[in-house]
Amino acid sequence: MTGYFASTELAARIEHEEAQLILAGAEAARRLHPETAVLTIPLAGGVAAWAGANSPLNKVAGLGFGGTPRTEEMAALEFALAQRATPVRVELSSLGDPELTAFFSGRGYRFVGFENVLGLPLTDREPSTLPGAVQVAESAEAEFDAWLDAVVTGFANPDTQGVASNDDFPRAVLEQVMGDLATAAGFSRYLARRGGEIAGGASLRIGGGIAQLCGAATLPAHRRHGVQTALLQTRLDLARAAGCDLAVVTTQPGSKSQQNVQRQGFELLYMRAVLVRG
Repeated sequence: MTGYFASTELAARIEHEEAQLILAGAEAARRLHPETAVLTIPLAGGVAAWAGANSPLNKVAGLGFGGTPRTEEMAALEFALAQRATPVRVELSSLGDPELTAFFSGRGYRFVGFENVLGLPLTDREPSTLPGAVQVAESAEAEFDAWLDAVVTGFANPDTQGVASNDDFPRAVLEQVMGDLATAAGFSRYLARRGGEIAGGASLRIGGGIAQLCGAATLPAHRRHGVQTALLQTRLDLARAAGCDLAVVTTQPGSKSQQNVQRQGFELLYMRAVLVRG
């Protein structure tokens, strides 16, 4: 991937924005659902968050580049999540401090899987020429419900290619989390149409010169018709125009999503190990 060696400095930059994404989602949940005891804790350069029962935002992210958490910090976090009947989930970059693996292993955390982080440089990117069969546009406020339904329905019917995810979230939880994230600063929403019908949706977060491609899903009836490619290319063009120098995406290893983005020039930068306790 020309111009982007997967250095520890690059990983630190990406992981910082990943932590900011999780924090933005949790803060949106705090704002929109004041009855929920949302938890956000700075932790060794990263963040720990709890945004509601079964939320995909319930995790520790961004560690590995700001030292090791203090024992008392982890004990307090583990107690707080135990009170919320939630296991502690930690995502560690393979380019982060290897001492963290021993630290968490010593606290009884177990490995449950990997995520892949892929990247594409945008500095020299030329504008895309999209086929006319699929049209993508930013989702208007009046289309919010249609966008949310498309994204959540797509996620609820995943492709089965590659390593199966160990995550399984109820539809109501996905609707709330995706809806909350869509209101956070730096996020934008997009709808894809094929033959005049809504075919899929996606979102984009821009921060620190990095475009995080998140929330992309295609409705089952419209798969294998270029919808994912159109959503991807549109967001890459917009990110480049906004001054981003790098786009990143997180996928399950060997998944259709990974295959799709690699066809568009993304390359594997590093993996995240997923550790769980409780």
